[in-house]
Amino acid sequence: MGREVISLHIGQAGAQIGSSCWELFCLEHGIGKDGAPIHKDGKTIGGQDQSGGTFFGETASGKFVPRALYIDLEPTCIDEVRTGEYKDLFHPEQLMSGKEDAANNYARGHYTVGKEVIDQAMDRIRKIVDGCSALQGFAVFHSVGGGTGSGLGSLLLERLSVDYGKKSKICYTVFPSPKIATAVVEPYNSVLSTHSLLEHAEVVNVLDNEAVYGICKNNLDIQRPSYLNLNRLICQVISAMTASIRFDGQLNVDINEFQTNLVPYPRIHFMLASYAPIISAEKAMREKQSTNDITIQAFDAQSMMAKCDPRHGKYMATCLLYRGDVTPKDVNGAIQLVKSKRAVQFVDWCPTGFKTGINSLQMIPPPGSEIAKVERSVCMVANSTAISEVFHRIDQKFDLMYSKRAFVHWFVGEGMEEGEFSEAREDLAALEKDYEEVGADGTAEAEPEEGF
Repeated sequence: MGREVISLHIGQAGAQIGSSCWELFCLEHGIGKDGAPIHKDGKTIGGQDQSGGTFFGETASGKFVPRALYIDLEPTCIDEVRTGEYKDLFHPEQLMSGKEDAANNYARGHYTVGKEVIDQAMDRIRKIVDGCSALQGFAVFHSVGGGTGSGLGSLLLERLSVDYGKKSKICYTVFPSPKIATAVVEPYNSVLSTHSLLEHAEVVNVLDNEAVYGICKNNLDIQRPSYLNLNRLICQVISAMTASIRFDGQLNVDINEFQTNLVPYPRIHFMLASYAPIISAEKAMREKQSTNDITIQAFDAQSMMAKCDPRHGKYMATCLLYRGDVTPKDVNGAIQLVKSKRAVQFVDWCPTGFKTGINSLQMIPPPGSEIAKVERSVCMVANSTAISEVFHRIDQKFDLMYSKRAFVHWFVGEGMEEGEFSEAREDLAALEKDYEEVGADGTAEAEPEEGF
């Protein structure tokens, strides 16, 4: 049973999203906190018959070990994993932490501090890859606002491109929010990091804390959401995207199919994700969540996990991944309904625009989470021109700071050159222009230039 996916969790955001993800994957595959398959009524539930081999490798003693690597340049986050509930799940070599922090500085993560750990990290990755029979690709979890996720994340992607050129790299990337910022130099880090995401990642799923906060507040009635609440929402999306490699369904979607169906031009690979229905248990009992309802919910601007309004742009392609009690007939009906709505606009050069996947396993909420367990759910991954709003916002903030060269000396002092800033900024300006051209009407337009 091949088709393995290796997860790489980089920096604080990556590690924390990772903890929620592994909690969920263990639940879905019936694996205990120590990696042993759970026994119920004398029968083993979980293990390889559930095709857990995608995310877990089996050891000689019958335990399951995640195919994952945690990397952070400072120890606190990874120490939480080492001492947490799931400490017996991981091999000690899978948790790499350094002594000195990247200090919110891309240059430290990419050049000075990151350089020291990257070779060791690539060695560990090679060991995990050797344990796979048919590696399908890498899932990279990081944020681009801080230092480790952006700097070390970019460095790792570059090295993966060199060593495993043909394998797809899917990134789950937390971008800076419009209003909430956790660091002053976020615009610098994200512009520099997006520059290498453009080049080296195949698909980037754009997430953003503010949007997910909004979903927690409005849909789950959590007044003060914690990062745990946010991460549990995000990992449902990740689970839905990989569900069809792990479980049998009526219509399976492979990881490589995302690229083929969602990326019209190599540079235009930034995705909007949404998930429906996200509702609290009290509401779930009193609502009928039909396939039509949840599909319309998924296209709603409030459900998007990045802060941008899809009504301002056009969709190039969408992928709808259904779970639970759904039939292909329902799905076709729901898609016709969505197409008839004025709010959902497609570019005129992409007539079909929908890719669907159906999986029979229902979603499983982790114990203690506020999300209700529902019979059917849908995850939408869409390529929309509206995502350029996210880049436009970051670019504006970058320009304000860079015009005065504020904070630049911290980056230059770590061995960067000022030319890299302007180069990365020009690349993003070209990306915004690409999105404009792709969304423009008329078939006489030339194809967007591909910056290679």
